[in-house]
Amino acid sequence: MDRELAHHWQPDSWQSCTAGQQPLYPDAAVVARILAEIRNLPPLVTWGEVDKLRRQLAEAARGERFVLQGGDCAESFDDCTAEPIANKLKILLQMSLVLVHGLKKRVIRVGRMAGQYAKPRSADHETRNGVMLPSYRGDLINRSGFTAAERTADPGLMLRGYEHAALTLNYVRALVDGGFADLHHPEYWDLDFVRNSPLEAEYRRIVQSIVDSLNFMETISGQPLSESSRIDFFTSHEGLHLLYEQAQTGLVAETGRWYNLAAHFPWIGMRTADVNGAHVEYFRGIANPVAVKAGLGMTADQLLELCGVLNPHNEPGRLTFIHRFGAKHIADRLPPLVEAVSRAGKQVLWICDPMHGNTEATTSGVKTRRFENILAELETAFTLHEELGSILGGVHFELTGDDVTECTGGARGLTDTDLERAYKSQVDPRLNYEQALEMAMRIVARKMRR
Repeated sequence: MDRELAHHWQPDSWQSCTAGQQPLYPDAAVVARILAEIRNLPPLVTWGEVDKLRRQLAEAARGERFVLQGGDCAESFDDCTAEPIANKLKILLQMSLVLVHGLKKRVIRVGRMAGQYAKPRSADHETRNGVMLPSYRGDLINRSGFTAAERTADPGLMLRGYEHAALTLNYVRALVDGGFADLHHPEYWDLDFVRNSPLEAEYRRIVQSIVDSLNFMETISGQPLSESSRIDFFTSHEGLHLLYEQAQTGLVAETGRWYNLAAHFPWIGMRTADVNGAHVEYFRGIANPVAVKAGLGMTADQLLELCGVLNPHNEPGRLTFIHRFGAKHIADRLPPLVEAVSRAGKQVLWICDPMHGNTEATTSGVKTRRFENILAELETAFTLHEELGSILGGVHFELTGDDVTECTGGARGLTDTDLERAYKSQVDPRLNYEQALEMAMRIVARKMRR
């Protein structure tokens, strides 16, 4: 599509483009009724919060802040309960504490939560024992059980997705506003099983150092440090299901711009990053900061085209590229992209996702990721950006605050046989609380070595 000649952007402009990864609903009238109901519900986030995040992301691109983005591969409605939500917030707080202490930068905390309910699939159908059914596409679209009824796309799940996102975000905000993130009391963040971790002593040392420094500064100044008692916390998800995203997109009179108020920071996945496709068309019109996953299939020319369409005014903080190549390929594939963007003078934030390119299967067919490969890609990313005169401004992890066994390796040395103990993900394997905390410590240790 020639966007210079295209009609003025509207939230439904994408419907004139080819849209991949979209569900096929059996009853259009029901879909229309559900979408109308969602449009009339209150927004999940505010445009002021969205603009605040965009300013902070611009600072991260300049090396003044660091982005920590993490959460489930695909959220489940069943996990919309107090403990799993609090545990995800806790591990992100713990990781950010380590990063602030070691990197000496403010950390932007972005959860893959309160909306990560849809997942792209490599095939439209799945076959088991000779029976072929539609693939499970996440709780926003259909159900994981292998029956025709469960795998049929259900528009009512969009409304349930909104409700679960609202409940999750409400609880996170209540925790944050209630002092849960107060640096004076980091013991609130403790996960019970951290006490059994080989990393416990080092983590406790970092916590005590920060508390001591905080107390010293408040003693000198004679007043509390206001930013020590609460934090900013932003939400993100893949903006995959375009009807759902469109229903939560509105024009803000104060700015004259359209905002997706389902999340602060939506992103486009690898499978839907076609510059002429529906997802890019939708994303180009919203005022949110947006991200695009960039992997093995992405060329420098495609990246520059995306810059032109998604950030035509070269606005700082508007566009992020989240690169995901795998430990084996990053050294060859990342430099041409960074060099092309730099030569073109494009304002982008670079974030490393060391998870997706390192997915593999065990001999028994279980999908997993190895800690050493995740770490290797991450360390290589830091080195390459430094050598290229660029800035790696953040990291993107699939993780959980629960005691799962889905990725091997780490301080406790999980093996393939350990995966059987607590493998809970229905889609992709996640770092558990201990592996995630260790990853933050390894990032800091790398800085200390240099």
